[in-house]
Amino acid sequence: METDFAPNRSGGYLNCLRKMAHCLTFTPLYQPRVWGGRKLSEAFGRPLPANTPIGESWELVDRPGEQSVVDRGPYQGRSLHQLWSEQRDELFGDWFLGERFPILIKILDATEPLSVQVHPPLTVAKALQGDPKTEIWYFVQTAPDAGVYVGLKDGTSKEQFKAALADGSVADLVHRTPTRPDSFIFIPSGRIHAIDAGNLIFEIQQNSDTTYRVFDWNRVGLDGKPRELHIEPCLWAKLSTRLSCPASIST
Repeated sequence: METDFAPNRSGGYLNCLRKMAHCLTFTPLYQPRVWGGRKLSEAFGRPLPANTPIGESWELVDRPGEQSVVDRGPYQGRSLHQLWSEQRDELFGDWFLGERFPILIKILDATEPLSVQVHPPLTVAKALQGDPKTEIWYFVQTAPDAGVYVGLKDGTSKEQFKAALADGSVADLVHRTPTRPDSFIFIPSGRIHAIDAGNLIFEIQQNSDTTYRVFDWNRVGLDGKPRELHIEPCLWAKLSTRLSCPASIST
């Protein structure tokens, strides 16, 4: 069947380029992270800020403190929130609700492990004054021994979890699954997880920045101080979605 994007048809590439000319593109927002590195430059040729590990590139975001801004075309200089608020029907369709654009898209460079963490499920998010965050990770590049920690092991009790927090062995209670390029995994809100070192990831998530750290590998942040942990909120949220077997990586 012939389509506008078919490269093997006369004029297909020209039609494709014409359509791409109308795509909105945004300036990425680079986020320094203690676990980051320089993979965004090595893999994608991005010009990164010097002398700091970059862990995240926020590709599409509409939050009070962070805004994607159109970098070319007729909407150049306008923020995603402006477009969402003022031209929603025209650009996004008339079936979307909500004050802000509903998803946040990132690229993650996990040169070092991320903290063991959890995002509050919808059932407790309001009580914790946070937002739920369900996400999906697509693995672009992975080191030979790379993996992710996802889901408490079956039978883990609250008492065992608290004891592991005290002695620094929380990761032993969480399933570790190897990762490979061109695969993905779904992480619902409330499921404890951590990205281990050696993963370059595309992340698509709910528009939320609520993260409760359970354990941070006994390291300090970029400011030389221990990073804050959120033990009590984690105890509220973490047992809501146990896994009795390791989470599966899909292709």
